[in-house]
Formats: sequence, structure tokens, C-alpha cells
Amino acid sequence: MNAVVGLCVVSLADRTGNMVKPWADAGWTCYCVDIQHSIRRDRVEGNIHYVWGDVRSWTPPTRPAIIFGFTPCTHLCGSGARDWKKKGWPMLRDGMDLFHAARMAAEWAGCPWMLENPVGRISGLHGASQHRFHPWQYGDPYQKQTCLWTGGGFVMPAPTVQEKPANCDQRIWTCPPSGKRQGQDHTAGRIGGPIVDLPNAASDLSRR
Repeated sequence: MNAVVGLCVVSLADRTGNMVKPWADAGWTCYCVDIQHSIRRDRVEGNIHYVWGDVRSWTPPTRPAIIFGFTPCTHLCGSGARDWKKKGWPMLRDGMDLFHAARMAAEWAGCPWMLENPVGRISGLHGASQHRFHPWQYGDPYQKQTCLWTGGGFVMPAPTVQEKPANCDQRIWTCPPSGKRQGQDHTAGRIGGPIVDLPNAASDLSRR
């Protein structure tokens, strides 16, 4: 979809920028917000602004056309259930707080939105996700049931692969907690732009 003047694309808790690259290539101004970016100097690559920010307090400079969110799942995902008791309430609260803040921001913005997290504890507070998929269904031979909580007119594209590939692996389930696992377990890098198409609802925002 062509860019709309005065609107931007926002991806919260996004270090890589993979989610917004198709929109940046189409001319949209995009903001990837994450505390892993430099707090003292924003980085700009083409139409993508990599900015330091906490999802609980960051404010977009212009009105969002669509919001994506990839808040950390470390303390929430079912693959780490064996550690929940040891981590206790404080770490659960941290994870829930970030997801909840992203959802509140998305609903307040009044635009299409999509928040990603794997199967785990989010549904206990926010209800069942609107969509579930495995990355292999969109061309990446990798199995991990991923949930999307969506709203505001978000449109989920149909899977591009119908039959599970023979070489499909389960890299997250077999990888112990580590920096390596965190580097792999980031669905934004898996699904990218190809499976998430900006709905027509975004163009309606420019006329409000």
C-alpha cells in the first residue's frame, strides 16, 4: 500500500526492523522502538528510524497507520513453563506489563494493530489470541505455534504453505535459555512483511 502523508508505521519492542522493511520500501516512515537501541543517538536507515524507547512511555511523533508489537516473551512463553515457579510473580508482572502497555497504546491509536507472543500466559489476562500460526506456514521451515492478538481492522493473510515441510525443525523448543535462543526467538524476523498486509483501514485514517 502506498504511504499516506502524516501517518507512520510503528513497531514496538523491535530491534531488527525486519517487520517494517516492506513498508519502508514502499515509502512509509517507520519507527522501531526498543530499549536495545542507543538512548543517546537515534539511527536512521532509509525510512526506518531506530529509536530508544520503552513501550510504556514512548510517544510516536506522528499518527500511526498501523502498530506492531513484539514485547519480550521470556517470562511468559509456555516453552519456559518449568521456570515459572522459580521466577515468581515479579518477572511475570514485568512481561505482562509490557504486553498490556503495547495493547493499550494500540487500542488508543485507533488503527489496525498486531501484537505477537507465543503460547503462554498472555491469554490468561487478555483472552485467546485472534490468530495462531507456525512460521513454516509462511515459508520458513520452523515450527513454533505463535499467537497474534489483533484489532482495529487488522487483516491476517492466508498461509502460503499448506503442507508441513519434511525439513521443519523445532529450534526454540530444543534450545536452552540463552542469548542464542533470544536471537532466534523473534517472530518479526520470521514473518516479516510478506504475511502481514496493511489493511485498507489505514487509508481511512488519513480522512478522519
